[in-house]
Amino acid sequence: MSLPPLVEPAAELTVDEVRRYSRHLIIPDVGMDGQKRLKNAKVLVVGGGGLGSPALLYLAAAGVGTLGVIDFDVVDESNLQRQVIHGQSDIGKPKVQSAQESVAEINPYVNFVAHETQLDNTNALEIFEPYDLILDGTDNFATRYLVNDACVILGKPYVWGSIFRFDGQVSVFWDEYGPNYRDLYPEAPPPGMVPSCAEGGVLGVLCASIGSAMVTEAIKLITGIGETLVGRLMIYDALAMTWNTVKVQKDPEAEPVKELIDYDAFCGVVSDEAQDAVLGSTISVKQLKEKFDRGDKFLLVDVREPHEYEIVKIPGSVLIPKDRILSGEALAELPQDKPIVLHCKTGGRSAEALAALKQAGFADATHVQGGVTAWAQQIDNSLPTY
Repeated sequence: MSLPPLVEPAAELTVDEVRRYSRHLIIPDVGMDGQKRLKNAKVLVVGGGGLGSPALLYLAAAGVGTLGVIDFDVVDESNLQRQVIHGQSDIGKPKVQSAQESVAEINPYVNFVAHETQLDNTNALEIFEPYDLILDGTDNFATRYLVNDACVILGKPYVWGSIFRFDGQVSVFWDEYGPNYRDLYPEAPPPGMVPSCAEGGVLGVLCASIGSAMVTEAIKLITGIGETLVGRLMIYDALAMTWNTVKVQKDPEAEPVKELIDYDAFCGVVSDEAQDAVLGSTISVKQLKEKFDRGDKFLLVDVREPHEYEIVKIPGSVLIPKDRILSGEALAELPQDKPIVLHCKTGGRSAEALAALKQAGFADATHVQGGVTAWAQQIDNSLPTY
């Protein structure tokens, strides 16, 4: 869909800016007018991680005048495989600070705005309001629905991207001209069905492919050139090296978005059954160590996937992936005569497995809060985290 330019042009480009953006200026479709629009644009990137990294770098290089990022996380060593805006010396820094320093090196003419806070339904409208365009590169459904609803209420377009392992998706949602995210995904998937990148992994370079596609859409929206992805979903398969397009239509019967809601509750970050199961049936890694030290008789079950088990494991654990427990296939392998302790990477999957065991009659079952990550951080620092 061809759309009018999102942003009015700035008054002028300086001599230094003309030199810097010369390769844009000699493209007839962009030219001085398009570059002035980029200079006048205010773009917010939600998340300074895998997709936010290349998006911020290329938005800055393109000459977007005001560039904001919202993120409350710090740089971790595991981020560096894909989050190219951060480096080794940035480990432990707030991601917004690391991003700001990188952007300043790329383009000193960019006004960088750091929002070091967690986006939620109390601050989204206020944070989004000054910006012309939002880019959403987050990896959880609660935030995606929050970004969508805030943009619908404010009448703003946003570019959305998603990555997982070798697959990526990109689209542009603008309720005024076409569908929004709820038209593509009316309901969030059940808790635990779609793992995050932290659980399922992602090919690092996939972030560049999807992030650069997102920035391409942002530039087209700002300058009013080309055909945007409004009403279309691009699906990328890195293994097959294919891009496919799916049309997305607005649902005429959808309920209008009028207010922000509790998105964790809407998405069911953890199922109701899991929430009930963990009450009184959760132990810490320190309590797990105490059980080992006392010589307690129990079965420690790791419910992660085999490739995760190869990376790091708690000594004495046995691997039974969560899906085998949820399907009932593995129940016959579990003892009825001694306690069962479940763990995963951080606690989410083991809570779901615990709920299944409770429903199957395994009353003496618990799970470990924080999982193997907490064990490596608090009990055995020689173990790696991922």
